[in-house]
Amino acid sequence: MASIEVRKDTCVGCGACVPACPYGVISMEDGLAIISDECYLCGACESSCSFGAIIIRQDKSEKVDISEYSGIMVLAEQRDRVVDHSTLELLGEARRLADSCGQEVLAALLTSDCGDWPARLVEHGADRVLVTSAAELTHFRTEPFTQIVSRMIEEMRPAVVLAAATTTGRDLMPRIAKNLNTGLTADCTELVIDGESGNLMQTRPAFGGNIMATIVCADTRPQMATVRPRVMKALEPDPARAGEVVEFPAAHGELDSRTEILEFLPLEEGEVDITESDIIVSGGRGVKDSTNFALLEELAGLLDASVGASRASVDAGWIPYPHQVGQTGKTVNPKTYIACGISGAIQHRVGMQSSDRIIAINKDETAPIFEFCHEGFIGDLFEILPLVIKEIKKRRS
Repeated sequence: MASIEVRKDTCVGCGACVPACPYGVISMEDGLAIISDECYLCGACESSCSFGAIIIRQDKSEKVDISEYSGIMVLAEQRDRVVDHSTLELLGEARRLADSCGQEVLAALLTSDCGDWPARLVEHGADRVLVTSAAELTHFRTEPFTQIVSRMIEEMRPAVVLAAATTTGRDLMPRIAKNLNTGLTADCTELVIDGESGNLMQTRPAFGGNIMATIVCADTRPQMATVRPRVMKALEPDPARAGEVVEFPAAHGELDSRTEILEFLPLEEGEVDITESDIIVSGGRGVKDSTNFALLEELAGLLDASVGASRASVDAGWIPYPHQVGQTGKTVNPKTYIACGISGAIQHRVGMQSSDRIIAINKDETAPIFEFCHEGFIGDLFEILPLVIKEIKKRRS
């Protein structure tokens, strides 16, 4: 457990910690900072104190009994009453990991209307589905989700907790990890359970994507990780799978929130989410100019595909950010990925390497993309693409 202390001999009563506290639990009395028992130990006040008067202490004498933790929990994301595909991908990966060490897979679903999704989560690999239903859970809000999931984990004691590295997962998981005083690895691209120690080997890009680092949380539980969408493979649903659906009601006060959702705006009609595309035609620095993306758009239109881009293209202003593929963009897993004028640096590779088929067009024969693509064409994309477009039109006519 952790505790927080205000050192009376060091506190000068400057009050800098009061506005720094996101939970409003700090006040000043007689020139001394007073922190209430409702403190979440987030550390914001400790960081804001220039005099080192606020200290969060970790009780290192209390060791975690790792043997009390078992199983893999997946946090399910639901939007507009539909569970996100990234959840199904995580269930597939969790099933693979659990089968390798003889453990169960749990899914946590917080929703206002679960529909038939608990049964479908079982079909995709879950052994038990914990369902919390309440009108306040129609859309994601940080505080209720954090409190409910934290209690789920404390009661169920899974050894591993996984969530998608979406805006929801990236907001929720660090707060839960802080509540439980455990570690968290973000944006993982590979997960393996060590057969000897039972530790989760969590691999993710580091140093701007220039190396792949494997991180281990050996001394605390649960081991928590967010996983980039479209990196893992979902299982084919098995209607014959048996599983248990468990009601997990919210406790008193857990649905309270200091935020209010005023409006929910879905994607405008015509906007395409490239993570859902079966075919992507993607352009990099070799496209040279925003006007040249018209060539890629024409090919994409013929193939019923979406247009993607490297970070260099987006940074140059040639195409908007929602099209960006890579470490700082979106992770995609299409059936076919056509990379035009993209070198294939590791930052881009981690966002598309799980594509079923990668076709590369680049005039630089030493480009890294030729080391991992399935088919590669060395040549000028402005000569090759018009020929491809012409041939497609010819065959269709």
